[in-house]
Amino acid sequence: MSRVGLKPIQLPEKVAIKLDGRSVVVEGPKGKLGFDLPAGISLTQEDGTVVVSRATESRQHKALHGTARSLVNNMIIGVSKGFEKSLEIHGVGLRAAVKGTELDLSLGRSHPLLHPIPAGLTVTVADNTKIKVEGIDKQLVGQFAAEVRARRKPEPYKGKGIRYENEQVRRKAGKAVTK
Repeated sequence: MSRVGLKPIQLPEKVAIKLDGRSVVVEGPKGKLGFDLPAGISLTQEDGTVVVSRATESRQHKALHGTARSLVNNMIIGVSKGFEKSLEIHGVGLRAAVKGTELDLSLGRSHPLLHPIPAGLTVTVADNTKIKVEGIDKQLVGQFAAEVRARRKPEPYKGKGIRYENEQVRRKAGKAVTK
């Protein structure tokens, strides 16, 4: 039984949801997102709430029930509030800048790494070391942040690299000098 799938979703003001067959379109002040419901999953709207339900008690429908509810909920949150991820660059000489539609990363290599910014995302850089990724699609925001972080993950000895804001990096002890 999906406990997540059974929870109703509250619709904030200024957010409209349209159901056309299997496709769901959510519109709000920040934009518009769409999603196709899987077979066996249905959506009903009543009095400012949205309820996601499944057709049968089969294993597949139970698995898709909570997932579909979470995706619709994330779309509603995205078009009303938006999502953001913050990254920090630690290390001497490591920096970032936004150049047009690309994120320019100088990460200690002989050449700059240009990472294209997908449509629908806003990327800002403050102090050359703080990157902020904002958008209405939670998956796109998280994926872009993960790709940028993967360019130079924080290393365990000095902690240099790109990390999420407030991420704890497990540090290792360096070489022990014996006499």
